[in-house]
Amino acid sequence: MALVELRDVHKTFPATSRRARPVEAIRGVDLDVEAGDIYAIVGYSGAGKSTLVRLVNALEPVTSGRVRVDGVELSGLRERELRRVRLSIGMIFQQFNLLSSRTVWRNVAYPLEVAGVPRAEQASRVSDLLHFVGLADKAHTYVSRLSGGQKQRVGIARALATQPKILLADEATSALDPDTTQEVLALLRKVNAELGITIVVITHEMDVVRQLANKVAVMEDGRIVEQGSVVEVFTRPREAVTKRFVGTVVDGAPSGPALDSLLARHPGRLVTLEVHDDGARQADVFAELVQRDVRFELVHGGIESVRGATFGNLTLALDGAPEAVDAAVAAVGALVPVTEVQR
Repeated sequence: MALVELRDVHKTFPATSRRARPVEAIRGVDLDVEAGDIYAIVGYSGAGKSTLVRLVNALEPVTSGRVRVDGVELSGLRERELRRVRLSIGMIFQQFNLLSSRTVWRNVAYPLEVAGVPRAEQASRVSDLLHFVGLADKAHTYVSRLSGGQKQRVGIARALATQPKILLADEATSALDPDTTQEVLALLRKVNAELGITIVVITHEMDVVRQLANKVAVMEDGRIVEQGSVVEVFTRPREAVTKRFVGTVVDGAPSGPALDSLLARHPGRLVTLEVHDDGARQADVFAELVQRDVRFELVHGGIESVRGATFGNLTLALDGAPEAVDAAVAAVGALVPVTEVQR
């Protein structure tokens, strides 16, 4: 059984005025998050990904369908029962949501106070968590004096205070600079690896997915349109929205001004090769060109790595006798997918 299981989930918000229409934010979503996953939910603004998270932690009730968390069906539970379920779900936010009137220590202790944990146990757990996130020296500092990265580490420590099985991270790195983002991603990997906590990441940044997650679901217009392992989705995206997301971190065939510039500099034939670990070796591909006396130059694209798998798109400018180039392109096309770059 999945740790988080959604089946045919719908969420419709009622109209806010007589002229407005109800908003169908989630449309028939099926999703399984297994224990130990770092599962990314990706989508552009308005895709429904944040609403989906609010259904998982029962901050919003479903309109129809089923949501189960750790074997518990959420629909129909009383508020007291929902609070018990939420203790097993930690939440971190884009804007940190910390209490500025409290120190780091008291922010992390807050959910333990609400849960009625004895003071001695609170002290032990808060101390352990501040050491875990690297903020033991900031225990008695007010959060208003912390950097963004430090605030997010406080947020992560607070989310871990009730010893949850699941951590929900809603755009947790969007407000951070690149260096601080790397620190927070490293901490989340540590949470998953050392504490065994399952993480669901809501993001619009595919580079975060590439570095952090092992599985990904792509949302559009309230639906999950594509899902699978990160390697599978990155290397062979099917849907147009997925290809746009992957294109933000992996160069595809050149287009727009980049293509115009290449065409101006390279009068020969341009082709884009799709290469994968499980396909033909690049050396074999290039050998087909060399043995036909076709000169080539890599002019666009490159090779990326995701969870140990390498893949990419290489655009080559080919130069040689027209019949030799035709034969070379046909031979290469038998080894790897080839796309002609149109002039």
